[in-house]
Parts: sequence; structure tokens; C-alpha cells
Amino acid sequence: MPATATQSATGRRKTAVARVWVKEGSGQVTINGLSFEDYLPTIDLQNSVIAPFQVVNMVNKFDVNVIVKGGGKHAQAIAIRHAISRSLTQFDPENRKLIKPEGFLTRDPRMKERKKPGQPGARARFQFSKR
Repeated sequence: MPATATQSATGRRKTAVARVWVKEGSGQVTINGLSFEDYLPTIDLQNSVIAPFQVVNMVNKFDVNVIVKGGGKHAQAIAIRHAISRSLTQFDPENRKLIKPEGFLTRDPRMKERKKPGQPGARARFQFSKR
């Protein structure tokens, strides 16, 4: 890959879908037009987005542009982490050996269970009345 190439990847978690474009730069992360500090309210969520860069020791070496839709802030942060991890493995296949054991390349398959007809929720049942 050329040094100035842009890598794109998609990450998912629950109903959140993140599309990420990663290119070499100064470490700027933009999510839906905002800086990631403004978009993600807590330090934990911000750290989860940066985690793939910390694992491969490339903090502040890439600019990231993200468009994320659906889900809540936590699911969006994990979807962004998933997409960034995928794009870093495209930049250098050797990064996969570092990122894979952390679990960042695994798409979390857990989804909300559907509501069943005639019942108040997915698992909930109406209260039984003997009389």
C-alpha cells in the first residue's frame, strides 16, 4: 500500500454501523463532523475508540473520519473500534497478530431479541391469575 493511501472499513455492534476512513496524519479523529471528545461523552468510550492504535503503538499517526448511525453511544464506540481495527489490518497485515488477541476484530453477534406476539416482551409473560 502507498504511504498516503486511505483505508476504509465497516464496523458493527447491535444496530450501530460505523464507516471509517483512515489515512496517515496527525491523530485527528472526527465522528459525524465532531471531534471524538465532543461526540463520545465519557473517557471510557473515548479510550475504546483509540484502543486499536494503542495496541499497535501508532497513536497520533493516523487521521480517522467516521460516519456512524444507529444504536447508542456505547454500541457506536464499539462499532468504531471494530472498523478501525479492520482498517489497521489493511494498512499492515502484521498488525493483525497484535489486534486479534485483543478481540477487536470479532464482530459481537449479540442482538436484541425480538418481541413475541401476544406477550409484553421478548421473554416476559403476562402474570398468571388463578382466579
